[in-house]
Amino acid sequence: MVKPRPQTSARLAGFTYIGLLLVIAVIGLAAGSAIQLGAISQRRQVEDELMFVGLQYKRAIRSYFEAAPPGATAAAPARLEDLLRDPRFPQVKRHIRRLYADPLTGKNDWVLIRTLDGQGILGVHSRSPETPIRVDNFPDEFFHFKGKKRYADWVFVYGVVCTDAGCELAPSQRAE
Repeated sequence: MVKPRPQTSARLAGFTYIGLLLVIAVIGLAAGSAIQLGAISQRRQVEDELMFVGLQYKRAIRSYFEAAPPGATAAAPARLEDLLRDPRFPQVKRHIRRLYADPLTGKNDWVLIRTLDGQGILGVHSRSPETPIRVDNFPDEFFHFKGKKRYADWVFVYGVVCTDAGCELAPSQRAE
């Protein structure tokens, strides 16, 4: 006489299947969290790059102002390309090594901050309307970025007084 098999093996197979589903769910959640942390880390790197590039433009514009030829008055560059080769000098004079793309858009599509007469460039800022991750604890050079809601509000400008409230720019100073 054959004894019937106990039904415990069928139960164990069901528990094993449920356990496997739970393990897969936990792995999926961990992978999703890792991807999210990676995206945040990448965004922070782009923010750091934006601050680096913006500072390069600000310093180059300052250098352009301070390098006025003898007898000439200090002036702002008319276009960003003038920072690569200063047209006021017969020999090559560079204030920046290359024109940088906006790290957020990947294009050289900066919004230019112009002088009140519209003839020169005082600074740049990104076109990106995205919300920054960093909103506080900026390096001293960027103290006026505190609390800004968009990357487009991170203004890199020379010759304009900036306060905790930001940099006061006339509407006519922002050009497309």
